[in-house]
Amino acid sequence: MCVGLSAKVVSVKDKTALIDAGGAQRSISAGVLDDLEPGDYVMVHAGVAIAKITETDEEEAASVMEELL
Repeated sequence: MCVGLSAKVVSVKDKTALIDAGGAQRSISAGVLDDLEPGDYVMVHAGVAIAKITETDEEEAASVMEELL
């Protein structure tokens, strides 16, 4: 089973995005998604933004992860 991490995009430059996931920031590849902007929410897997999600999706994913941990 693969697990994705939901995160908020802080900035995007040259197919690289800086994301914030629960207060931890890191750079990820944004080459799969063409239209990322700061403030968007994404699902991240293996250091790659694989899908845009809504803020509601992000909150739900964070809640599930919190229950698992």
